[in-house]
Amino acid sequence: MPSLSAPAAPAPPSDADAAAQVLREWLDEHRSVFVLTGAGVSTNSGIPDYRDADGAWKRRAPITYQEFTRDASMRARYWARSFVGWPVVARARPNRAHAALAELETRGKVSMLVTQNVDGLHERAGQRTVIDLHGRIDRVVCLGCGARLARATVQAMLADAHPDWADITASTAPDGDADLESQDFNGFQPPPCPHCEGLLKPDVVFFGENVPRTRVDAAAEALRRSDAMLVAGSSLMVYSGFRFARMAREAGLPLAILTRGVTRADELATLKLHADCESTLSASTDLAPA
Repeated sequence: MPSLSAPAAPAPPSDADAAAQVLREWLDEHRSVFVLTGAGVSTNSGIPDYRDADGAWKRRAPITYQEFTRDASMRARYWARSFVGWPVVARARPNRAHAALAELETRGKVSMLVTQNVDGLHERAGQRTVIDLHGRIDRVVCLGCGARLARATVQAMLADAHPDWADITASTAPDGDADLESQDFNGFQPPPCPHCEGLLKPDVVFFGENVPRTRVDAAAEALRRSDAMLVAGSSLMVYSGFRFARMAREAGLPLAILTRGVTRADELATLKLHADCESTLSASTDLAPA
């Protein structure tokens, strides 16, 4: 078992085969691996990430829960951007990183997969034990009556109400958002709940909102049953994910991190691989190249 005193030397950043070999050997050493994934797992599916290699925001920070619920203009801005950006997420397909992690689960290697992503791609790749820590962007919830709707249903509602927005295109931001800074959002009406006219909100955890305790507890219990932890594609800058790296360290579990750039948990890691998630994970499980 690697020493917990300091991270192991990273594999050469440009050599995916070397990183995959190191990861394969690490996986072979452990019976039950708790996996935490972030945006870097889905970037090769066409969904952008939030942060650069230094952990800094690439664009304006996402809307907060408080802004969304209290400010009608911010709510209109959010839904307008989401209307334009959603098709990119809807069209996204799992890549070989998702397939590799599903394969590791099939082999009995993964105790639980916890994802910070809201795109649902792990489940679509065949992963069976998934905790969507921050929820799912393909679902919408009413803050008034609690009704839940498919995001596709809400997209159709928005299209009917705003046909003049249908042909607008923009660069895509994470979570089905789009960069529309030059647009006037005053005439854009957020979708009302079809049951009670209440506020509809994507069924995801916004900044300023807490992850449901049941999800945290279920993930923590799975981590306690594991003998190692793997982080893939996350900078862990958000505490909701970082907490599990800290729990692993406190429990004396080996912690491997596979991502490009720095993470908040680099000093806790026993193995750090600076490499692409898709190529490294697929090669480490011997999946054929696409």
